[in-house]
Amino acid sequence: MSDLAYQYVVLRCVPRVEREEFVNVGVLVYCQATDFLEVSWHVDPDRLSALFPTLDVAQVCRALEFVEGVCAGDARGGAAAEKPLGTRFGFLKAPKSTVVQPGPVHGGITKDPARQLERLAHQLLS
Repeated sequence: MSDLAYQYVVLRCVPRVEREEFVNVGVLVYCQATDFLEVSWHVDPDRLSALFPTLDVAQVCRALEFVEGVCAGDARGGAAAEKPLGTRFGFLKAPKSTVVQPGPVHGGITKDPARQLERLAHQLLS
């Protein structure tokens, strides 16, 4: 398999935007060449509650399940899930003022986007 360009975005839990504090809770990988758009996420309720005692952790999980639905193109992603893959990635990487926000877009080269997602998740969410 040849080298494939991909883009990724780290999803951050940002309970209080004004404090500019966040915890990485997900990573989203898009590879146009292979029609790959997937998210890997992990929420550590104890860690989030220790850092942000008033945070609704269930709300964070619901937001990440929505992202999963958009990636998968299923009902969990609402109308956004019905769009073409590139449009869905554009929607997910756009800045938002919710408790789960995308960081900057990064790019790279890989032979296997799914394996790259696993590597990034291990590196950025542990």
